[in-house]
Amino acid sequence: MAATLALLSGCTGGAQPTPPVASAPIGSAPPVPSVFYVDPGNPANAEADRRAARGETTEAAALRAIGSRPSAKWLTGGPARAEVEAYLGRATIAGQTPVLVLHNVPQRDCGRRGAGGAGSGAEYQSWIRDVAAGIAGRPVIVVLEPGALPDAVAGCVRDVEGRLALLRDAVAVLESTETARVYLDAGHPGWINDVAALAAALRRAGVAEADGFALNVANFVRTEENTTYGHRISDALGGGTTFVIDTSRNGNGPYPADRVKGAPSWCNPPGRAIGADPTTDTDLDRVDALLWVKFPGESDGDCRPGEPPSGTFWPPYAISLTHP
Repeated sequence: MAATLALLSGCTGGAQPTPPVASAPIGSAPPVPSVFYVDPGNPANAEADRRAARGETTEAAALRAIGSRPSAKWLTGGPARAEVEAYLGRATIAGQTPVLVLHNVPQRDCGRRGAGGAGSGAEYQSWIRDVAAGIAGRPVIVVLEPGALPDAVAGCVRDVEGRLALLRDAVAVLESTETARVYLDAGHPGWINDVAALAAALRRAGVAEADGFALNVANFVRTEENTTYGHRISDALGGGTTFVIDTSRNGNGPYPADRVKGAPSWCNPPGRAIGADPTTDTDLDRVDALLWVKFPGESDGDCRPGEPPSGTFWPPYAISLTHP
């Protein structure tokens, strides 16, 4: 099962010097919002409009089932302040709270499909401060660096301490906005079996100053398994740490084999389904929210002939996710 679910392979890049770390703020976290932002300009809605205009009403309805739900916006580098300001501004007008995913840490993909990340620790720290400036006192949920901490625990990062220091600095800077709720990504149940090691890394990455951790980002593990795993992590941290779960594509759970059609089964597996709607009314112990972090229908990568690059909205796959 671990091989089926794991999103890690190989090591890339050289060591980065351990950067100076900002001081974490002292104060209470903002409350968990009850209504998350639905961006009306999301790609599922746009494709639904095109399908409806062609008379493809069934497909249009399937796409609107995705586009009508709140989902996260991913930031993967480049100038961030104006983009964040504009996005949060639209959410404020709508009276909703947006979810941002920050995915730009150096060596971010650790040899997997996809590439990118800041070129240095200093560049990343500057980018994080640009994001924080864009937040400018408005409420937001931040899922911080999918895969970054589990990769460090798995030994896929040469400078582990530098990686954890960058995460700790990012937590401190984002929490200093006083309106961001920050969740450090902690992978999923099929990735890191050594919960004690994962908890130790979370501590060094500043989870005590964050609002908790995130599980199952861009993955397919069922909510029940993530909840049990999250409780184990929380217990290892002392029992009070809360977490969020990505339910965007976990309706049918993970694909039941390591590979499918010649490629890893974590990449665009067939027969998957959207999961529970985003909500803070989870009725689950220590689970702050269920979120759609990965936008349903965005490709995991061009793993097979005809599949689009990572992050590209892929309408046929999106439609397939609405049919359990």
